[in-house]
Formats: sequence, C-alpha cells, structure tokens
Amino acid sequence: MTAAAIPESHIAEAAFFLWLEEGQPEGRAEEHWLRARQSLETPAAAPKPRARRTAAKAPDAKAAAPKKAAASKAKAPVKAAAKTAAKTAAKTATKPRARKAAAAE
Repeated sequence: MTAAAIPESHIAEAAFFLWLEEGQPEGRAEEHWLRARQSLETPAAAPKPRARRTAAKAPDAKAAAPKKAAASKAKAPVKAAAKTAAKTAAKTATKPRARKAAAAE
C-alpha cells in the first residue's frame, strides 16, 4: 500500500491511539504520525492456522457422547414418574369437586 492509499483520517486516528498509549506526551506529534503511517502501510501478519486435531482425540469425544446419553436416559424415568404423579394428583383433585357438585343437585 502506498501513503496515498491510506486516508489521513486513519493515520490521525492511529497516531492518536499511539499518543494515548504513551501517556499523552507533548511535542511528539510528528513521531506518532510517522509510526502510525508506517504501521498502517505494513501488511499485518497473517494469523497462524490452528492445529488440526489428531485421530487419537476423536475417539475420546465419541466415547464421551454415549455417557451423556446414558445419563439423560437415567433421568428420563424420574421425569416420567414425576409427570405421572402430577397428572394423577391433578385428576384426583378435580374429581371430588365434580362429585360434590353432582351430589349437591
């Protein structure tokens, strides 16, 4: 990139942040400007690629999945029993009221 391709507003903003980082010193505006322009002109280093997972790690992840499924299956009967008990309690709570209303007539 050439200096003409970088807008002055970008250079000014970068110089401002350099000035702030250095504790707002007086009389170093030109130095900050030149450093900011240089940092914007040099291409940024490409990020390092992530390391790929090895084949040894993949089976561990697969082995952990059935354990989670087994744990959720163990909870399922408890939830089902709780739901059944709640439904039974709701039905028995409403039935006596209906009988009382029918007996009152």
